[in-house]
Amino acid sequence: MNVVEGTTFAGYRIERRLGSGGMGTVYAAAHPRLPRTDALKVLSDARADDPEFRARFLREAELAARLQHPNLVAVRDRGEHEGRLWIAMQYVEGVDLTELIRRGPAVLDPARAVRILAQAAQGLDEIHRAGLLHRDVKPANILVAERPDGPDRVLVTDFGIARGADDAATLTGSGSFAATLAYAAPEQLGGGAVDRRADVYALGCTLYQMLTGSVPFPRHSPGSVLYAHLHEPAPRPSLRNPRLPKAFDDVIANAMAKLPDDRYDSCGELAAAARSALSTPAGSSRRRNRRAALVAAAALAVLAVGVPAVWFGTGGDGAASTANDDHRPVAASVEPAQWGAYAYIAQTFPELLPSWPFGAGYQDVSTCAPLDERGENRSLDASVPVARLFCLGDGDPVESVQVTCNADRSPIGPSRSFARVEGDEHWSRPSGTGHIFWGSELYSGTGTFLDGQTWGVLEVYFDDPSRNFCKLRVVGAGPSGAGLRDRWWSDAPL
Repeated sequence: MNVVEGTTFAGYRIERRLGSGGMGTVYAAAHPRLPRTDALKVLSDARADDPEFRARFLREAELAARLQHPNLVAVRDRGEHEGRLWIAMQYVEGVDLTELIRRGPAVLDPARAVRILAQAAQGLDEIHRAGLLHRDVKPANILVAERPDGPDRVLVTDFGIARGADDAATLTGSGSFAATLAYAAPEQLGGGAVDRRADVYALGCTLYQMLTGSVPFPRHSPGSVLYAHLHEPAPRPSLRNPRLPKAFDDVIANAMAKLPDDRYDSCGELAAAARSALSTPAGSSRRRNRRAALVAAAALAVLAVGVPAVWFGTGGDGAASTANDDHRPVAASVEPAQWGAYAYIAQTFPELLPSWPFGAGYQDVSTCAPLDERGENRSLDASVPVARLFCLGDGDPVESVQVTCNADRSPIGPSRSFARVEGDEHWSRPSGTGHIFWGSELYSGTGTFLDGQTWGVLEVYFDDPSRNFCKLRVVGAGPSGAGLRDRWWSDAPL
């Protein structure tokens, strides 16, 4: 079928085309049930019958869904419609890094380039911690939301050719090269063993392009580009842009070293070295040892600010999604087979929770995992008398949502379970009635990102038998639960 403006695809109404690449085309599309716009990526029709291409497309969805990080694009949903595969991602207004580079140094000065590099490095290091490699780092796969009243929001996207770190393959099954030649590490081109330092090399190429406006090896033929990556020394950005501190020459030389052992050990280490070079006076140069760069990289990680993961287009209002006036759940969106023994919980809250554990629900709640009473992971296939499902929020305002349900459907009565209560009230909506409490609690000894901080807490209880065997516990919004009541509860699809 043709995917054009005004048509419906997999329940989404196509609003406009955002762009296309080797794997498919991305559209702005209206969500089937919620009043929001998603970015819908549809498999290329020309490659729809290619088993290898379909496998790569599905791998992108699976990898992106499991990698939850402020600097990585998150997947909302995925599926197949009339033989064509698709992925739905959050959409807000923004551009990719290629566009910023095109605008020139008046828009992308060295300080901004280093800030963008640091956020992209954090996302890539998270990929590597998960045992994966990106393998196609380039400006087109780094998305930037420009905010006039604050710093840019930067996210890495497009995991279509990502593989496990122990997968040494460089070529696709058909023998064609998978990565983009202008940013490919020598070991990718030469068929050698590839690890995270290939992504460091590509990120170094990207930094060079941000600083100079040019790819590292501008040549007239693919063969000459390949030869340059394999044999020519890394270019010196200060020769192309004399206003740069010469310390950036050392940074690029290290990042683009021919041998992986001679490069920075991580993308964060590269970002730390770039930040140090930025503070060096123009015309001077200094080499930094590996340990100093590691210390600086750790400082960058501590200073990182969490923001929700998104897919960026070039239009739309970018507003957070809100629930319909009728809050009644719609069970058709849930995939019971994906939830195992916890399917009844997902079916009880189908618009709140994602359709599958690694999808995205209300306000991007995602990565849902079953826990026991000690907070340790259980299997989704294990039936338990009291089920606890722990899901991550997007941090704005929710850090986590925990759903606790009695498997025998015996009621859970209102009884707040946190230290400081700021308020409570009986609630009534078209879907039913119940009670909410809100307040705060100091978390300690949990072994999670909540440890050692006071967080806002909101708990929701239900009167109607279809949901009174469950309760919700929502954590986030700083040291008070009032923010959760105003920004989460007010439009929660319950």
